[in-house]
Amino acid sequence: MLADFGAEASFQAATLRVKEHYGVRVPISALRQQTLRHGRAITALADPQKARAATQLITEMDGSMIPVMEPGGGHDRRKGKRLFWREVKLCCARPVGSVQTRYGATLGNATTAGWLWQEVARSAGLHPQTRVHGLGDGARWILEQFTSNFGEQGTYLVDFYHVSDYLAAAQTRVCPGQAKPWLHRQQGRLLNNQLCKVLRTLHPHQEPEGTPEAPVQTAYRYLSERADQLDYQTARQNDLPIGSGEIESGHRHVVQQRLKLSGCWWKETNAAAMLNLRVARANDLWSTYWPASKN
Repeated sequence: MLADFGAEASFQAATLRVKEHYGVRVPISALRQQTLRHGRAITALADPQKARAATQLITEMDGSMIPVMEPGGGHDRRKGKRLFWREVKLCCARPVGSVQTRYGATLGNATTAGWLWQEVARSAGLHPQTRVHGLGDGARWILEQFTSNFGEQGTYLVDFYHVSDYLAAAQTRVCPGQAKPWLHRQQGRLLNNQLCKVLRTLHPHQEPEGTPEAPVQTAYRYLSERADQLDYQTARQNDLPIGSGEIESGHRHVVQQRLKLSGCWWKETNAAAMLNLRVARANDLWSTYWPASKN
């Protein structure tokens, strides 16, 4: 019960909820201790042996930042503490047609995130014959990990709305009088796999080398370097998503809702424990853990 409340709200707010629902006063320190203890013990990933083999998976990866601190000195360890941001790499996978999404999260590096991505996909039904539809922004490390883990089984798309942001930044330089119609025309071309037309439109408007702000040149390079990751037409024909909204939503409700509260800074080990709790709940493993934890 304490861990349940502690995983949902700040530890102070959680103690108030315990008092409200059960009439029991629990010290914040006790609730915090119990929540983090279970966070370190709980298994966040579903057992891949229990997953039904999927014909096709949709899988995504993205990163977002959470506030982290390193304690300093003194009796309360506040003096000299260091505050900074750490990236949580979150991935998800689900079979086409399923509403059950499996998640995984790590504060580790790209290699660790890639290993986790493979495990999450396996827990969602990945097997050697599964086709994998991957989505993400244009970050190189995401594509590298996707290719490494899913190889010829997979096709990867750069999030359409992320690509559109680059075109939106360039629109006023290319067509200042009719910026929005120009943008919609280029988006339509991308949806129909007419990248060459988009590049031809951008090319003559590229800023000279060394220009401090060069949105047209940036958009041109971004698109031309990712030409093999923009097959939106085929994805739409197969009723597959072209935007990574699912993983972005996951960041909000799995990670940020608890780990990015105003004024909240985490020790890295405690953040990892809380991530375990949040991911386990998102993976519907909460009820499985409690009977085993009592043995």
